[in-house]
Amino acid sequence: MSPAKLSDNFYDKIKPRLYRRVGKELRLAYRVLDLGCGACELTRYLSETYGPKVTGVDISADSFPNNRNITKNIRRIRCIRKDATRLTFIRKGIIDVVIIFWALHEMKNSQAILQETHRVLRPGGKILIVEFPRNSLAQKLWNENYYTINELTGSLRKAGFKDILTKRIERKQILWVTGFCSKN
Repeated sequence: MSPAKLSDNFYDKIKPRLYRRVGKELRLAYRVLDLGCGACELTRYLSETYGPKVTGVDISADSFPNNRNITKNIRRIRCIRKDATRLTFIRKGIIDVVIIFWALHEMKNSQAILQETHRVLRPGGKILIVEFPRNSLAQKLWNENYYTINELTGSLRKAGFKDILTKRIERKQILWVTGFCSKN
């Protein structure tokens, strides 16, 4: 379906479904890092629904919730204002999954961010990127630059990721990209 035939609120409608899909994909992870977390909505959803320890990182604290350390039962959520190119507060190789949801296109120096992501992931750890593709409805609505599948795949390979899988979902308006950290 062409972007012109989709409603302007298309992304609002599919967001809850995408959150559920992300949750199912990451359900077995213990430590999750949400880069470009914004208001920590996905961070909260993942922790409350599946129970992992989730750290949300965003360079801008403008949209953070008032209480950045939220505890519900034994679950812990942290929202931290940091630059994703320098995740020095995270030890090497301890994160199970990194999620970047509708944010990579906003990040300066995305290649450095992907390399830093690779550093903090444990061997076998996963990155999941959910992004708007080039020539999508999002590009029509917001006039921003988005990636092609080949660009994202190339960037992940360059950062050291292996077994990269890509697909276009939701009427081809979303890129769903996974890769694995193969370092020993």
